[in-house]
Amino acid sequence: MLRSLPRAPAMCLPLAIALTAALFACTATAAEVWVITDRQHPVQGTPDRLIELDAPTRIEAELSADLPSDSRQAAELVQHRLKEGGALLQQRLAGAYQGVADAWSLGITSIPAIVVDQRYVIYGDTNLDQALTRVEQYSKERS
Repeated sequence: MLRSLPRAPAMCLPLAIALTAALFACTATAAEVWVITDRQHPVQGTPDRLIELDAPTRIEAELSADLPSDSRQAAELVQHRLKEGGALLQQRLAGAYQGVADAWSLGITSIPAIVVDQRYVIYGDTNLDQALTRVEQYSKERS
């Protein structure tokens, strides 16, 4: 006996609506967390993005370590190091400077700084979980 199959959109519509609502609920409460600091002020926890303001200086120090006193030889050695580092070194440099620019554009005034959704910032806290709890309490008080 031949039967027609139910139309897919009619069966899937309630499921699609439920999944879409669940996804919106998840993204509404999700937080993007950045830690802006340097090597002297480590923060416990794993942020979505770690910006170390001293990263450009550290990378530049790697490139200029043990250079000869002759400026021509030194320039050649730095060029060789840049070439040898390839795309990975260029990505590190670009990422390091982008992080500094992003921290500056947010108006970060001291470190460590924990930034949530580029909306809230907590200065001086070195424990990411504690800082996120404080932000959550603050946002609940305001709503």
